[in-house]
Amino acid sequence: MGNGIAHVAAQTGFAVTLCEVDEALCAKALGTIGKNLQRGVDKGKMTAEEKAAILARINPTTKLEDLAACDIVVEAVVENFEVKKKVFQTLDAVCGPEAILASNTSSISITKLAATTGRPGRVIGMHFMNPVPVMQLVEVIRGLGTDDAVMTGVFDLAKAMGKVPVEVNDYPGFVSTRVLRPMINEAVYCLMEGVGTPEAIDTVMKLGMNHPMGPLTLADLIGLDTCLFILNVLHEGLGDPKYRPCPLLVKMVDAGYLGRKSGRGFYKY
Repeated sequence: MGNGIAHVAAQTGFAVTLCEVDEALCAKALGTIGKNLQRGVDKGKMTAEEKAAILARINPTTKLEDLAACDIVVEAVVENFEVKKKVFQTLDAVCGPEAILASNTSSISITKLAATTGRPGRVIGMHFMNPVPVMQLVEVIRGLGTDDAVMTGVFDLAKAMGKVPVEVNDYPGFVSTRVLRPMINEAVYCLMEGVGTPEAIDTVMKLGMNHPMGPLTLADLIGLDTCLFILNVLHEGLGDPKYRPCPLLVKMVDAGYLGRKSGRGFYKY
């Protein structure tokens, strides 16, 4: 998600500082961006010179302190409140007082994140969809204290990046995750109960509901550990048993079957 956001921002014309946890991940991120841009070159949608100019706008770093001069920082770290809290507190200390701190979280409370900083009015959710260079939607999540001017500015930024921003309020899972995760969870229940194979379940949803990919394939793409974490956030935050994670999902995460990133999930990769 992070390299996708950096890709789109640089392609829009912004100077981008891309912060990763180590040099290897910086190189991997730039390699992914370069590979994705090359597809545009191969299809005649941009020139090699344009690709080079986009990559030149991205400055990789492993230090959060190097984000001090940024006007807006979009956090896209692991979907864990404590980890995000540490990042936001560091950003709050190093960034200028006018800087906007945005989170790409798909489930964690923006209000709760904002309260860990000294600038709650300048904290907002900016939830991009995956893959970022392709998907148009950005959920813009208003925390309880988010300033109107910040909301307007982030809307304008999303539009400048070629996205369609949609305002949503700060409830667990917002709109996209709250609707999507129960569907994925129910697909896992169908598999656990023997209603169909992974291929059958995904084919029904693709051909019957016109989804671009089936829910189990999508879960593997997202990461089964991320799916489980988000379902737990929804279950805890909304207190509704319909969000209880399927036992098969829990078992697969316990086994280390996390989807594409581990080589095995509902499918083998």
